[in-house]
Amino acid sequence: MHKATTVFPAPPSIITSAAVGGKKENEGPYGQYFDKINDDPYFTRETYEEGESQLQKQAVRIALEKTGLKEDDIDVLIGGDLLNQCVGTTYGLRDYNLPFLGIYAACSTMSEGLLLASMLAAGGFADIAMAVTSSHFCTAERQYRMPLNYGGQRPPTAQWTATAGGALAVSPKGSAPYVRGVTIGRIVDMGVTDANNMGAAMAPAAYSTIREFFRDTGMSPSDFDHIVTGDLGKVGSRLLCQMGDDDDIDIRSRHLDCGLMIYDSESQDVHSGGSGCGCAASMLCGYFVPELKRGRLKNILFAATGALLSPTVSQQGESIPSVSHLVWLSSEKGSGQE
Repeated sequence: MHKATTVFPAPPSIITSAAVGGKKENEGPYGQYFDKINDDPYFTRETYEEGESQLQKQAVRIALEKTGLKEDDIDVLIGGDLLNQCVGTTYGLRDYNLPFLGIYAACSTMSEGLLLASMLAAGGFADIAMAVTSSHFCTAERQYRMPLNYGGQRPPTAQWTATAGGALAVSPKGSAPYVRGVTIGRIVDMGVTDANNMGAAMAPAAYSTIREFFRDTGMSPSDFDHIVTGDLGKVGSRLLCQMGDDDDIDIRSRHLDCGLMIYDSESQDVHSGGSGCGCAASMLCGYFVPELKRGRLKNILFAATGALLSPTVSQQGESIPSVSHLVWLSSEKGSGQE
């Protein structure tokens, strides 16, 4: 381990994944890659919060069904979401009688969950570790912004919280894709105070982690098909690439952002792009993992980003600290330090 970075001598495998989305996500460019689409924002439940819990439950169930896994096959379930006390996760997963680790990393939750699951599997502490997360436009909007019926203007830098989720399972035994390495992110705060411009707040955290990975491993952007972030949107993506240019690290030519992928910026009114735990999670589980499994992609870096704010401290004028955790995914197993 090089400080924050670990390259696994025996890389674990992602043995299954599933992505669930809502109506707006289905209307985006990657709608076909979701395993299940729910047109009903309530997910047949009484409240949006119950709906988000149902979304997570669906993601776990579909991921298990894809490979014939049973609940008892899972040694640990790692999950979190954007809501207070992570109730989307705890209420969604309470019917699964499984060892549970609750985590909070805002929109970087899938990166952290996959990182932890991979460490547990690679270290021999779990035969199968599962990670899951979700977000819901309606639950996040009324917790972090305004009541849904308020009808306030959204500035151009604002992003649209995806109603989506993803689940995946990691095992020391299995085929591609493999988790070759991970980098644990640091809390970065550059003094941004505008809660409607989280891309600007999160971009420095993404850059810090990506740069650390390259420094620790001696690798470079040219070693990867894509450097995938989530969810920097238009503003944050421009800042990330500019920071790379300033240090002669060519992120720009390899960069993809889940917040820019999940919606069509021309036909869907999402301003700076998508956001939410489920944005990066659904793109990873629905698109990138299958593409790696098919061999269409060889190596990617997945670095989801999270703005670690709350409405209370934001209203008190505090700046927005952010974090980004990174996972190196590959269609080739490799071994040891690069």
